[in-house]
Amino acid sequence: MIRNVLPIFIVIISMAGCATMSPDYKRPAPPVPAEWPTGPAYKEAAAGETGPVAADIGWRELYVDKKLQKVISLALDNNRDLRAATLNIEKARALYRIQRAELFPAVNASGVWTEQRIPADISTEAGEAMNFKQRSVNAGVSSWELDFFGRIRSLKDKALEQYLGTEQARNGVQISLVAEVANVYLTLAADRENLKLAKSTLEAQQDTYKLILRRYEVGASSELDLRQAQTRLDAARVDIARYIRQAALDENALNLLVGSSVPVELLSSELNAVAAPKDISPGLSSEALLRRPDILQAEHGLKAANANIGAARAALFPRIALTTNIGTTSNDLSGLFKAGSNTWIFVPQVTMPIFDARLWSALDAIKVEREIVLTQYEKVIQAAFREVADTLAQRGTVENQMKAQESLFQASSDAYRLSNARYTKGIDSYLPVLDAQRSMYSAQQGLIAVRLARLTNLATLYKVLGGGAGK
Repeated sequence: MIRNVLPIFIVIISMAGCATMSPDYKRPAPPVPAEWPTGPAYKEAAAGETGPVAADIGWRELYVDKKLQKVISLALDNNRDLRAATLNIEKARALYRIQRAELFPAVNASGVWTEQRIPADISTEAGEAMNFKQRSVNAGVSSWELDFFGRIRSLKDKALEQYLGTEQARNGVQISLVAEVANVYLTLAADRENLKLAKSTLEAQQDTYKLILRRYEVGASSELDLRQAQTRLDAARVDIARYIRQAALDENALNLLVGSSVPVELLSSELNAVAAPKDISPGLSSEALLRRPDILQAEHGLKAANANIGAARAALFPRIALTTNIGTTSNDLSGLFKAGSNTWIFVPQVTMPIFDARLWSALDAIKVEREIVLTQYEKVIQAAFREVADTLAQRGTVENQMKAQESLFQASSDAYRLSNARYTKGIDSYLPVLDAQRSMYSAQQGLIAVRLARLTNLATLYKVLGGGAGK
């Protein structure tokens, strides 16, 4: 019996083949320039400049600060968004396995024990009741679709691309998480440094206020000088309250990203205490964008839409399903596996769609859907190019801004020193001192802001070039 049925299975499986009716996939040309923007805002790349692609640089290689490394590691272990993205991969993998299993027959086994009694008044034997007993054991395939036209294979390919897309989505979440943790960590350090600056300014202003108060009491200074000194004192108090609040908000944001409270010993009190991330080169070609996880995810979506066209095309052709069963049947349990009790059934079924307008409309809709996915893919590339271009523009100007800010701070410090000396000698009023003090304090705050911008720019460039998915 098995020898009769087995060759039929082998022939049918071999006839199913591996072809699909999906269009041949070809990666679309990126709708962006082949090279990064150039001009006054951009740092010119050195001739022949080469270096590793950001996607090949581990985040530990970029973020060399040991404390920051530990904070990022905590985030990778505990962040709930990253955990959910990882679980989505497991879900997509299981769905892919389900779809792939459709290619193979599902073999089921069953055992049936039937006993039936027919009363004497309806029995075929006059005046005698009849009892029927039957035992059977069967194994077989129930309605297995033979994939002659690749419909199931196309759906399997679609599920595979969706699964691969979730992997890239997870990588994208990790890249964003690493960059966001670094940026919030640096922002917290900057706000703590601003707090220290405000406190030191308050101490200096308190000393100045006390000095002017004594001069006012003996008639050496006017009440105007006293009130002007008080304005700077109160302004410093306002800034202290503001930076205490902002530092607390930064720490709360960092704890949320990490998924747990960050140990105090891992936090830095000022930017100077944080080792700067390494500078990386974007290269000369914008082709590096194609390795960004969001672009790879969009491309997997495009491939999935491509495979979906193959499934819709195959639905226009006949479907061939096979039901088969082999087993043994006997009236007596003892004779169930004896010779002569074997049974088998082989039922192929062909369904031919003759007229079903829904199938053609579905194919048209899926083709349009592919064009929509293609448009979204191109938009993702354009948005990524813009992100890199913006980051490079900041990278190309931040160094000059830093030098100018340092010079401004030095000039403000000198102006404060000179104006304070003239006031002490009675040459000028306190107003020039007040203006110089305000300018110097603002220049110090600006210097902290520019240093923060420079450090976060390094982290952002690493992110927008697709770095941070590895360990």
